[in-house]
Amino acid sequence: MSRSIVRQSKFRHVFGQAVKAEQAYDDIRVSKVTWDSSFCAVNPKFLAVIVESSGGGAFLVLPLSKTGRVDKNYPLVIGHSGPVLDIDWCPHDDNILASCSEDCTAMVWQIPDHSLTRPLSDPVVVLEGHSKRVGIVSWHPTARNILLTAGSDNLIIIWNVGTGEPLISMDDHPDLIYSVSWNRNGSLFCTTCKDRRLRVCDPRKREVVAERLAPHEGIRPMRAIFIRDGNIFTTGFTRMSQRELGLWDPTNFEEPIALLELDTSNGVLLPYYDADANMVYLCGKGDSSIRYFEITEESPYVHYLNTFSSKEPQRGMGFMPKRGVDVTKCEIARLYKLLDKKCEPITMTVPRKSDLFQDDLYPDTAGPDPAMEPEEWLDGRDEDPILISMRDGYVPPKSRELKVAKKNVLESRPTTRRSMSTLDTNSLPPQLLERLLEELQNLKATVLSQEKRICDLENKLSQYTNGTA
Repeated sequence: MSRSIVRQSKFRHVFGQAVKAEQAYDDIRVSKVTWDSSFCAVNPKFLAVIVESSGGGAFLVLPLSKTGRVDKNYPLVIGHSGPVLDIDWCPHDDNILASCSEDCTAMVWQIPDHSLTRPLSDPVVVLEGHSKRVGIVSWHPTARNILLTAGSDNLIIIWNVGTGEPLISMDDHPDLIYSVSWNRNGSLFCTTCKDRRLRVCDPRKREVVAERLAPHEGIRPMRAIFIRDGNIFTTGFTRMSQRELGLWDPTNFEEPIALLELDTSNGVLLPYYDADANMVYLCGKGDSSIRYFEITEESPYVHYLNTFSSKEPQRGMGFMPKRGVDVTKCEIARLYKLLDKKCEPITMTVPRKSDLFQDDLYPDTAGPDPAMEPEEWLDGRDEDPILISMRDGYVPPKSRELKVAKKNVLESRPTTRRSMSTLDTNSLPPQLLERLLEELQNLKATVLSQEKRICDLENKLSQYTNGTA
């Protein structure tokens, strides 16, 4: 008598649940830019969402505790002159956020612990090196102050944001770059490109160490992420426009470890990876569902677990780092689903009866401390993330200064500002100089109009007081 054997897994019964309405974030005007990024980034302190704004690009930053309706006049971060395309929180400082835009720049921001009381328009550093719009920003997972940007000029630049200097530039991609993902220790990153190739790049050698043509046969955009063991998880489309996922060994790209067709839909599947549970959450733009899978060493290697479904389609998604989940409720992941005018947290929970800390669900996870300095990484050193225990939960530290061996613009902001007349204009890039002059002229025009308005009001007031009105 044959008996079907059910695969044993502690994550087999993970279920998703949307929070109550009062715990969501309402009245958020999510950006309508046609760009396949997540439009949302979250960490244990803040939620950041790219929003619609007139006269440039902006994004909203809210403390996680500020749930409910968001005031329409809530201050935004407004430094970019073109629409913002991507945002990413620094893994080593919960108050540092990077953004990139159609204005060909990336910017790094220091967000105060309290709620913003006025619009934030002064970035800590502006990174200028791309000649076309910048669509991707991604922090190095283990080295302090290392940031990667990728633009529509097909260029990848790696920066030391502590000094504002570009360290490495790679021009190996002949077409638009769709996605970039670092491996666990940041020694390599993988990319997908419009030329239908999946590449593995070694940034310090400035070379492509492995590539595969058409891991998915369709011509629509692909995504790729490194997983914990060094393999690469991809999403894409078949020749018949069916959505597909794959698992690849970068040391042998000839055959996939696993290839699985999903459904027929137009939305690009954005993968979010939990390295501790070895689970992948797939969120399609325009879908109303989130599928999740477990990756194991046993065939078929990628195991479907379940689907969380809701009524409204998602515009984007944010994924909370593991140190931000609630261990007292056996929550193993939290996603922030963007709707048209709302952000709705969704919790992923393993059903357990015990109230005690579940060691098997929460191995030590990547903490907020960097494993090395930028100079060490550039010299060829590799380090895995520094791990912390989740037994007592995680309490985010207060905003702290970054400790960097060399001068660091994130550590000591200048207290005095020079006037335009004392600036050495020869040392400024032409694009930045032009923007500064334009901003100065706009400010002068605003001041003049306000002075005229004050004069008019004073004249009217004097007429009333003199009885001549």
